[in-house]
Amino acid sequence: MAKTIGAAEFKATCLRVIKQMGRDGEPVTITNRGRPVAVLSPAPAPIEPAIAIDSVRLPGSFHADPADRFIVATAYAAGGHVRVIDASR
Repeated sequence: MAKTIGAAEFKATCLRVIKQMGRDGEPVTITNRGRPVAVLSPAPAPIEPAIAIDSVRLPGSFHADPADRFIVATAYAAGGHVRVIDASR
């Protein structure tokens, strides 16, 4: 269930809300007079060093986009495969 908190309550309890979000990983919607104005979400997990290294060790003929290389390296690390259909080719 999505968590929602009013701006005034968030201001008064922000450290508690942030700590709770850190424990349960659930984003919190902050409202002002009942209308959503912001969403506080956990920071993304850091990239594992092994995946970063593998992403630059992919064959030279592989796509040069770093994001694509990270996706493929992550899939390989998880034992998966990636199938891509590139419209530009």
